[in-house]
Amino acid sequence: MIFALVVVPVLGLFFAVHRYLWCRLVRDTTTPGSRPRRTGTAAAYVLPLTALAALLAGRAGAPFPLQQALAWPGYLWLALVLYLTLALLAGEAVRAVWLRAVAGREPRRRTPSTAVTIPAPTPSPDPPHAPSPSPSSAPTLLPPHTPALPPLAAPPRRLFIARAVAAGASLAATAAVGYGTATTLRGPTVKRVTIPLVKLPRAAHGFRIAVVSDIHLGPILGRAHTRRIVETINRTDPDLVAIVGDLVDGSVADLAPAAEPLRELRSRHGAYFVSGNHEYYSGAAQWVDHVRELGIHPLENARTELPGFDLAGINDLAGATEHAGPDYDLALGGRDPARAVVLMAHQPVTIHDTVRHGVDLQLSGHTHGGQMWPFTYVAAATNPTVAGLERYGDTQLYVTRGAGAWGPPVRLGAPPDITVVELASVRA
Repeated sequence: MIFALVVVPVLGLFFAVHRYLWCRLVRDTTTPGSRPRRTGTAAAYVLPLTALAALLAGRAGAPFPLQQALAWPGYLWLALVLYLTLALLAGEAVRAVWLRAVAGREPRRRTPSTAVTIPAPTPSPDPPHAPSPSPSSAPTLLPPHTPALPPLAAPPRRLFIARAVAAGASLAATAAVGYGTATTLRGPTVKRVTIPLVKLPRAAHGFRIAVVSDIHLGPILGRAHTRRIVETINRTDPDLVAIVGDLVDGSVADLAPAAEPLRELRSRHGAYFVSGNHEYYSGAAQWVDHVRELGIHPLENARTELPGFDLAGINDLAGATEHAGPDYDLALGGRDPARAVVLMAHQPVTIHDTVRHGVDLQLSGHTHGGQMWPFTYVAAATNPTVAGLERYGDTQLYVTRGAGAWGPPVRLGAPPDITVVELASVRA
């Protein structure tokens, strides 16, 4: 029942948006029965079905090559739908102003004066063989010399305006999606932030953690994406690598080759991993085993001691569906409270529980920084911190925007990043 209450309105909105796009991009810009009209109408049926197929193929267990074939057109079309809709809605105002201006310049249609019936002259007795009265002498409803009405000129102009708005919206949407796709495929940039910790000893001053999250290996982002990330991290020469969830969107069977370059991560104290919500859609237990095989240490509600501080990790909130949710007592119980503790937790919404457990720093991802404007506002409204560093009581929270993309491989207004967090001792 809950599923139906959610899915039915979403599908209704999905197809309503496509109906609107068809009206503005096809119906209003083409003539009935023309080849462009037929082609546009066919695309209006095929493209939304392709997008739905891309979204559902993985969960339906479709072969991975089919998922890959559907992913690019399906997900890119979803991104285009967003920006086409926004551009066309903005174009509605342009259309209204333009049509008003055009209407003001058109010659007004002249209205004839009140019709007057002009009776024909009273006929006198016709002489024998008199000619018949001419047609002009018949009764008429119009006065003499009434000019013909001018033809309407509005339809051609309306067609021009509709095509101009559609072309402008299509160009803007395509440019936005193209730029966002290029931003994603270029790979993440490196950010650097220094975070002082009161309990950090002087010996650990300058300890550098390369924080990466939301890599999202899947049908679109594969082995080349992983290699770019690994090379970027290794160039920073970190002391430790923290992979903060959402590594994958798919099974080990399909994505093990894409994850293989993670084996080449280099750091002085190793690489650590905590689950994100997408691991629980993809077989979390299998992925935990696989990252261990790649030489990465999973922290499943666990803690390890490092020089100068403790590093802890909790499972993602989505693990609660498998009775494997976050357990702070298990991760932090029995530790020395005099030592600083850094916690890896995928979702920043856990920060309030983290504060209650006396954690010094939480490292998170999940938000993607919103990934695509205007979803940046949605991410900001649903997370305590959408990106960057903030303080909550005695605990600091750092949220990375992530290195990949979910769904459309498009980042607009929220470029991907890998963050090198340098821990600073206040005693140094």
